[in-house]
Amino acid sequence: MIRTSRPRFAALALLTAAVLTASGCAAAGGPDADPSADPDASVSVAPELTGDLTIFAAASLKAGFDELAERFEQQHPQVDVRPISYDGSSTLATQLVEGAPADVFASADEANMTKVVAAGVATGPELFATNRLTLVVPAGNPGGVTGLADLDDPDLAIVLCAAEVPCGAASTTLLDAAGVTASVDSFEQNVTAVLTKVATGEADAGLVYVTDAATTTDVETVTTEGADGALNRYPIVALQDAASPDVAAAFVAFVLSDTGRGVLGDLGFGAP
Repeated sequence: MIRTSRPRFAALALLTAAVLTASGCAAAGGPDADPSADPDASVSVAPELTGDLTIFAAASLKAGFDELAERFEQQHPQVDVRPISYDGSSTLATQLVEGAPADVFASADEANMTKVVAAGVATGPELFATNRLTLVVPAGNPGGVTGLADLDDPDLAIVLCAAEVPCGAASTTLLDAAGVTASVDSFEQNVTAVLTKVATGEADAGLVYVTDAATTTDVETVTTEGADGALNRYPIVALQDAASPDVAAAFVAFVLSDTGRGVLGDLGFGAP
């Protein structure tokens, strides 16, 4: 009769159990485990942004913000950027203070942003761009305008932004520094309206931002001495009562990013 050695079987059993235990630990996430191989592994992933985004932005930002909104939607397919409200910053600020619903406000100056902050509608705006004025005339320069000094000629049709909007305040600063009293035929509520009147030949000259002048071939620019001394600084903020605060904050961050500033820089905006 052949007798089996029990101690040998016991040792073998212990060895097998140890191997199985070690392999089980590795599969369950030991130091050598591959987390991607475990479909139940816990991975921290930021939730995808969802919701609508309502933006109020200065009229001079239209080309830039249209492109930024499109890129933002491409990055966040579940976000719907509603048609952006473009107008003079003073008009937009008044609407916001009076309770107009919006998620983000981008102003062409700090003064109108200050009104919104003072009313408790927003906190912590950040500067994201600068812009400067240029004298524009219709293509061909039918009025023969050569500089700011010509704006006091009563025989020319001159159009400027109203004093309460950023381009109007900057125009006043620029003309005062040049010692020019412009013979103005009409004051407009935003820079787009000034550009349109010059481009269509309704006016012989006007002051608009360099970024607006670059959007059409229907106007020509005239050398504008002292324009760098009347820069406008653009702040942006996510509003306190934003319907989708995370979406609003993400868009503000996108505008402030290298990508956002690159888009604006290509259109002629300066760094803040």
